[in-house]
Amino acid sequence: MSTEPAKEVVILGVTLEGKTFRPSDWAERLAGVMSQFRPGGPQPGSHLGYSPWCVPNTLDGQKCVIVHHDLREHELMAWEFCLNFAKDNHLQVRFGADVPR
Repeated sequence: MSTEPAKEVVILGVTLEGKTFRPSDWAERLAGVMSQFRPGGPQPGSHLGYSPWCVPNTLDGQKCVIVHHDLREHELMAWEFCLNFAKDNHLQVRFGADVPR
């Protein structure tokens, strides 16, 4: 078993109670808000694409957002925003090994 800390966190679109989170485009919205947080900082037009540190995806048929630990190093408040979003909406969170590649 690795003792290395997880480099990514997955916020799943499933609540702790097992219900699908709505609205259906929540992952794209969250990743869109985080688009300005990227290596090199925001650039003209960077709002048109997702940050490599916060990307919508699918895991086990459910929408999710993969949040890379580099976001925390770059902007702690943005990292906390993502984790608080998950907590406030009772979403399941996975760390490291369960991240889709």
